[in-house]
Amino acid sequence: MVMSIEAMAAGGCTDAVVVVNDQVAKQLGPELAALPIPVKQVPGGASRQESVYNGLKAVRDDERLSHAEVVLVHDAVRPMVPAKVVSAVIEAVQGGAEAVAPAIPVADSMRILDPGGGSAVIDRSLLRAIQTPQGFPLQLILEAHEKMAASGDQFTDDVSCAERAGHHVTLVEGSRMSMKVTEPSDLTVAQALWEVRDTFGHHSARRIRRHLGA
Repeated sequence: MVMSIEAMAAGGCTDAVVVVNDQVAKQLGPELAALPIPVKQVPGGASRQESVYNGLKAVRDDERLSHAEVVLVHDAVRPMVPAKVVSAVIEAVQGGAEAVAPAIPVADSMRILDPGGGSAVIDRSLLRAIQTPQGFPLQLILEAHEKMAASGDQFTDDVSCAERAGHHVTLVEGSRMSMKVTEPSDLTVAQALWEVRDTFGHHSARRIRRHLGA
């Protein structure tokens, strides 16, 4: 969590709203207070969708944050997102894009299953893996979440939410450094990538292990 906020700050974010449960909030309190940007903690919901909506409402209801023109939604399990990716998302929204996500080409060969139990090849050159942070004008993504909450529809990321509300999705270049770290095997890969980083300054690989509790 802390590393993710540091990465967002390095890319140009001026404030952070962290959506967490009460137990994690107590543990993170001292570390969040020492970060380079102000951090506000908000209770999470029963789903990712509800948690993001809670965070957005906290921005809307804050006297100062409600004036934000650009809001980014980031998954904390991507702690190594390069600052240049964060900056690219912000700049795209500032340039008029409605919903922005970083994306990288799919490296593996891909097949799609058919109902009969077979499969067919998919042209991977047309596929992109979508990452975070994803960026939006504040009012646009708030209204999109309100529509989805009212309809009961579900989605896997926030550009999909905006798209279902009728908005165009813009992709910017992502980074393989911005991998998800969710399992012990991911940590091994993350540590190897961390050794060759060129964006984050001089943090040690041990810091990843400490913040993941490994």
